[in-house]
Amino acid sequence: MLLLHGVGLRAEAWGAQIEALRGSYQVIAPDMQGHGHSSCPSGPITLAEYAQAFLPVLKELSEPVLVVGHSMGAMIALELACRAPADVSAVAAFNAIFERSPEAAAAVQARAGSLDETAAPDPGPTLERWFGNAPSPERSACESWLLAANPKGYKLAYTAFAHADGPRRQALQSLACPALFATGALEQNSTPEMSKAMADLTPKGRALIVEGAAHMMPMTHAGALNGALLDFTQEVWP
Repeated sequence: MLLLHGVGLRAEAWGAQIEALRGSYQVIAPDMQGHGHSSCPSGPITLAEYAQAFLPVLKELSEPVLVVGHSMGAMIALELACRAPADVSAVAAFNAIFERSPEAAAAVQARAGSLDETAAPDPGPTLERWFGNAPSPERSACESWLLAANPKGYKLAYTAFAHADGPRRQALQSLACPALFATGALEQNSTPEMSKAMADLTPKGRALIVEGAAHMMPMTHAGALNGALLDFTQEVWP
């Protein structure tokens, strides 16, 4: 099982899933390029190129992989499933973007353009979108990761995320493996409508909307998500 995190985070964001899954599955949770302990790209990079960097990981494994991604990681996971169908047995995309509105695309691209490669951005607005104003251990952990993020790596990844619009409809319609699309009922950016639309287009797709959850549901609603993942694995690997 390959777990791919989102912009500004790191492998530790999957802590609750690693704890729940590692007794039954081989779980691999790498840092995305420019995040955590991974080296930073030298220049602009597309989402497809971020995905390409994980293709050797798939090739090194002896069995097909369930690829699980969150936010930008979910978009990378879907790209991998479409690019390497022989190596991906199933895909789970949490809080994935699909066909943003023109207004939403303009807003996220404007934020990407405002980022500075030399200084970490103020995490306040991001944390408010993810958690609201309530303090929590999950919020504190994300704040520490965002503050410690490589500014250049963050800008490159956020720019790639901002200029990607999710998988193409034709790619989803051609996706043969089982696919789980999940998001939070309170998610305003990777909306429930997006997950449902992707699930409807995918031959073996299904949508899960987690009540009371927003963007960081792998951390805030780990129990519900882990249960759904374990059920999904039983279908993929009966």
